Amino acid sequence: MTGPVLLAHDISELDAVRAKLGADGRTVALVPTMGALHEGHRALIRRARELAGAAVVSIFVNPRQFGPGEDFERYPRTLETDLEICREEGVAAAFVPSVDVMYPDEQVVTVSSGPMGAVFEGAHRPGHFDGVLTVVLKLLNLVRPDVALFGQKDGQQLAMIRRMARDLNVPVRIEGVPTVREPGGLALSSRNRYLSAEERETALALSRALRAGESAAAEGPAAVLAAGRAVLDEAARARPPLAVDYLGLVDPDSFAEVTPEHRGRALLVVAARVGATRLIDNVPLTLER
Repeated sequence: MTGPVLLAHDISELDAVRAKLGADGRTVALVPTMGALHEGHRALIRRARELAGAAVVSIFVNPRQFGPGEDFERYPRTLETDLEICREEGVAAAFVPSVDVMYPDEQVVTVSSGPMGAVFEGAHRPGHFDGVLTVVLKLLNLVRPDVALFGQKDGQQLAMIRRMARDLNVPVRIEGVPTVREPGGLALSSRNRYLSAEERETALALSRALRAGESAAAEGPAAVLAAGRAVLDEAARARPPLAVDYLGLVDPDSFAEVTPEHRGRALLVVAARVGATRLIDNVPLTLER
């Protein structure tokens, strides 16, 4: 069922929306986004509607999670299309704040991501996770959802949000939703629209590397990494080339690198650049020996 989407631009409007949903006795699922919605976001919204009586989508390009020289200014902003997608997917309400609404004063107190936020993505984007966790905590406090949903493509982000909710006793359930992929295997991302046809072909090496590593899981951690690196090394010689930031095999909860003797759950993570576009991806696997 589709219908009108209640729209909130500021906190007073959001409070009114939240009061209406509460008066209707509806549980709330929050889907935080930066807009430029795609099929991956639709999957999040659909899961949100399965878990709660009302899905609320936030659309906010958060400046605090972009570093110097990153793509904050050119990040796609497609609000009208985003709201139409929300309507099509039966979203109850959308929270669309400005920067001044989210950060009305100098933000003196922020959330620190700690050592867990200093590795992999955090090492390549210093301060990124502090910005992510700060805005997510603000959104959780403002919307007060029963459950909040995040894509598993951003594996380190998901792990850190879960840890923040646990460490800070945030009364919300954090739900991860599986990665949605294009037909060729490329993980859906709002940044995929930056890619030329040639760059997109090179970028397919990320998912190929993950599949190769996953296929080697029965042989242990070293084999997983070797299989993934072989694919990435070949892509580094492509035209245009793939420039790899990292390939790692980690504990999915702590993001500590697994030991050579590790058995059980693990996450194979990768990040790379094609031209001016930076992409990340991951795949869960089970190490058997």
